[in-house]
Order: sequence, then structure tokens, then C-alpha cells
Amino acid sequence: MIAKLATSWLPTNSPGLRMIRQILRNRSAQIGGILLFLLVFCSYGAPLFTKFDPNKTAPSLALKAPSLQHPMGTDNIGRDTFTRFLYGGQLSLRVGLVGITIGSLIGVLLGLISGYFGGWLDSGLSWFNEVLMAFPDILLALAIIAILGPGISNAMLAIGISFVPSFMRLTRGSVMALREMTYIEASRALGSSDARIMLRHILPNSVRTLLVLLTLGIGSSILAGAALNFLGLGAEPPTAEWGAMLNAGMKFVRNAWWLTVFPGAGIFLAVLSINLIGDAVSDVVAGTTVFIEKK
Repeated sequence: MIAKLATSWLPTNSPGLRMIRQILRNRSAQIGGILLFLLVFCSYGAPLFTKFDPNKTAPSLALKAPSLQHPMGTDNIGRDTFTRFLYGGQLSLRVGLVGITIGSLIGVLLGLISGYFGGWLDSGLSWFNEVLMAFPDILLALAIIAILGPGISNAMLAIGISFVPSFMRLTRGSVMALREMTYIEASRALGSSDARIMLRHILPNSVRTLLVLLTLGIGSSILAGAALNFLGLGAEPPTAEWGAMLNAGMKFVRNAWWLTVFPGAGIFLAVLSINLIGDAVSDVVAGTTVFIEKK
């Protein structure tokens, strides 16, 4: 029923729209989409669900257990955990989205250039990419933070750069396979510029594969952002963020379990919802191989 309502308005004459319909019909995508919608709606609609200021302290209410007035209890200086959970979700989700956006844009651009032109340019970019891929994502992000300094903006940039190698490598491989296709040779013979061929012929046919990495990468980006904030390299106090809330709650884990359980649950549900959607996208893409020829 949900799938019919979600897909009934979409036309079927486009390969891209047919793929969207298949994704929306997937049960994993439906469950993940509902979870993600609830997290986004509750986080960005925080003023609708709470009357408290996320940064207002009330020492007399410190470490109060969950109750009707404070559904997720209070922290060590009396701030409402439920309010901080909602506002912290805004920042955690934004860090993940911005980080993966930076990584995908830079990585796809470099991969297009490297795979299409080849030669010494490809060799140089590939060597640089292999150097970056020698480091685990989180270690590379930590190294970049060490150079740029702590801060939420630098954390998002570091996360984005850590995802560049994956997007560049995948894009390069896809471009190298597509550039030898007959319709690419025909377009080149008709006088199409390199930029036009890359953007109108090659890139659209690489989107399907990149979409899988993009959706799954958002969850990894959220997790990386939470890790950096947990280490104190991202959001600065008193800013609410799930990773930072986990760090603050670790000191009171025996006496105030709610300070770590709820932020941890937020990170878990966000990553789970996006991974469910990513699995659905992967299944649909694996079952469809369509080349788009632009005229």
C-alpha cells in the first residue's frame, strides 16, 4: 500500500524514474525512509516538541532520570537531554550530508578528468589517490583536522576529503569503460567538446554506480562526524551534537545511563536508516544496466 501511494504519481517513461519507483517499492527503503524522515522531522522541528533551550543550565535539576517533564532526563548541569538530542540531530545530520557532498563533488570531478584524459594526468592523479587510500577514512580525517585545527567547519571538510579517494576511484573506473563506447566515439566525431561528452554522455551513465556509494557514504559520514565530535575535534561546547553528547555522558555512564544511550541510539538509527536505503539502491542498481545516450 505504501509503495503504491509513493510511486503512483511517478511516470514510467524514464529509466531514472523507473529506478526511483523500484527503490520506493523496496521494503528496506521504505523502513529506512520512514526512520530517516522521523529523525529529520523531529530534529528540524525541535521547537514543536520541546519548550526548553538546549544550552540553558539548571544545576538544581542535574542528572535527573527520565520523567514526563524530561523524557530523556537531564545532564550534569541540568540541561534537558531530549532538547539537546533534537537540536544535536540537526548538526549530526548536517555534518554527514555536507561531508559526503564535498567528497562526492571533488572525487567525481577528479575521477572524470583522470579517466577521460588518461596519460600523465591520469598517472599523477591516480598516484595521489592511491596515497590517500593508504589511510583509513577516519585516520585521514584526523590528519586533516590536525593540519586545519578543530572546529565544525573543518570537521566537515576533513570528512569530505576523506571520501574523495573512494569517489574518484569509482568514477575513474566507470569513465574508462564508457569512453570507449560507440556512441562516445560518434559524439566525438560530430565535434562535441570534451566537457560536453563528460557531462552529458559519460557522467549520466556513471550516476547509477555512484548513487550506491553516495547513499551508503552518508551513513559513514555521519558516523565519522560523530567520532570526530566525540574526540572533541568538531562542535565546541555548549553546542549540542550526538557525538559530543556521548563524550560528555561517558563520565556519568554508571549513574546516568540516559546521557549515553539516547545520543548513541540517535547515531545508530541515523546510520541504520541510511544503510537500509543504500542496500535498496544497491539491489536496484545491480538489477538494471541502462546506458543513456544524450542527443
